[in-house]
Amino acid sequence: MILAEGAVDFRLDAIWVDYLIIAVYFCFILSIGMLARRKVSSSIDFFLSGRNLPAWVTGLAFISANLGATELMGMSATGAQYGFPTFHYYWVGAIPAMLFLGVVMMPFYYGSKVRSVPEFMHERFGVGAHLVNSISFALSQLFIAGTNLYLLQLVVNRLFGLPMWVSLIIGGIIVLAYITLGGLSAAIYNEVMQFFVVVAGLLPLTLIGLHRVGGWNGLKEKVINDGLLGEQQLHTWPGEALSGFNSPVLSVIGIVFGLGFVLSFGYWTTNFVEVQRAMASNTMDSARCTPIIGSFPKMFIPFIVVLPGMIAAVLVNEMMAYKGMAYANGADAATLAFHGLKYNDAILLLMRDVLPNGLLGVVLAGLLASFTTGMAANISSFNAVFTYDIWQRYIKKDKDDKYYLNTGRIVTVAATILAIGTSLLAASFSNLMDYLQTLFGFFNAPLFATFIVGMFWKRMTPTAGWVSLLGGTLSAVVVFILGQVGVIHLPGQGLAFMCAITAFVVDVLLAVVVSIFTKPKPASELVGFVYSETPKEHFHDPRDAGRAWYRRPVPLAIISLVLVIALNIIFA
Repeated sequence: MILAEGAVDFRLDAIWVDYLIIAVYFCFILSIGMLARRKVSSSIDFFLSGRNLPAWVTGLAFISANLGATELMGMSATGAQYGFPTFHYYWVGAIPAMLFLGVVMMPFYYGSKVRSVPEFMHERFGVGAHLVNSISFALSQLFIAGTNLYLLQLVVNRLFGLPMWVSLIIGGIIVLAYITLGGLSAAIYNEVMQFFVVVAGLLPLTLIGLHRVGGWNGLKEKVINDGLLGEQQLHTWPGEALSGFNSPVLSVIGIVFGLGFVLSFGYWTTNFVEVQRAMASNTMDSARCTPIIGSFPKMFIPFIVVLPGMIAAVLVNEMMAYKGMAYANGADAATLAFHGLKYNDAILLLMRDVLPNGLLGVVLAGLLASFTTGMAANISSFNAVFTYDIWQRYIKKDKDDKYYLNTGRIVTVAATILAIGTSLLAASFSNLMDYLQTLFGFFNAPLFATFIVGMFWKRMTPTAGWVSLLGGTLSAVVVFILGQVGVIHLPGQGLAFMCAITAFVVDVLLAVVVSIFTKPKPASELVGFVYSETPKEHFHDPRDAGRAWYRRPVPLAIISLVLVIALNIIFA
């Protein structure tokens, strides 16, 4: 419904059949949590599924854990705003790092038998780096969980018209129920199921939307004639509007180095939300194949996530008007003029305009599935790190396993309540990808720098580990503040890229300089944590002997890399 003076308010016109589909779906996922509870008898079962899951399950869970609200609504919002350059978040900003994780880094994680990424940092660098990483990771997961919860309540609000605080509580209770019951196993099995639910929901939305705009050629024609960014929305490179750089050369450098290297590798290779899924695998090769298997669906997901946003930007009247005002007067002015409308609403507006009842219920179930999946992934990784790496190591040592299992469940409740608070911060952004990329620059980029230098340079010292990590994070915060006060002006997501690049460079410089003046660990303590000090047999699992080529990490990674290079060329 369009109100006076351009203001917008809308509800999704669901009927009883749509609500029935959603209700049946959520009863089903809660039952999975109850069934998974029967297999939870230890903390390892709760936090890492007992390390007994096959690669195809963990591979789908790996990608589904990332297929949350922030991806579906954030990427569709970015698609509505910028078009094809959004594909960079997949083909440049995800796939290469996922393959690197599987081929190079997963053997260290899985072979060391650590229970979390911060625990790996403790074994490599000691207490200082471990504590800094544990705290920064815990904070980041609360912020990101809040983002997923904010978007979950947005859908609940558009369905029922409930106040924001009521919608937040309802969303939190849904996620809390099955995570508290079944731990990581419940999360992973739901993630596998939800992957198919999300695809089943978004594929028809994309196809119907394309039909409404006249097919592929009709979409291209409308985008070219939108009077705003025009044809540059149909080319992934150089992506100047996305990067915020006016120079094509600087734009490519910013996307490749800022997004493709620092942000991407920082997120995919050190983020315990993702690594936790691979560490639940039953063998070394299964753990290595987990992110590689996930890379295949990942490279095609933008066709059902980004395209709906682009379609909404040329088909839905409110989004067309909002985008025009956003480019003329800024996103904040447009949001104010349209009574809270944001790019984040693009996919919901498209659903309202093109989906018949029944199918609307399926797509809503898919959206709600993705939101609960994303938040559950954040909460399950938060409770593992907080319980193992903070509570057990520094506060309550040497308790029995049941104590830590119960602690994990209590922490899950507390984290969900805190996420309600952080969701209010996410609500202030018109495009949540701007917010998320800034968070990744703060937390993931410096961690990746510390991690990668420490893995390949045995001379890096424990002191350099925590100093570089803290210094890199603080440098990103300083750059962000300079951007907010106007000293640095980079539109789009250029400021987030600059934060990440600065954090990475400062981190590496500090790692080198501090290592020169401090004492390294003896080589005997670096086995399994530094590449040059680890014998090759450390990376092999006898259970993987005789695997067919299509079940081995390197051949699968080569096939995936060839496919993603081809996609980059086709859509350049």
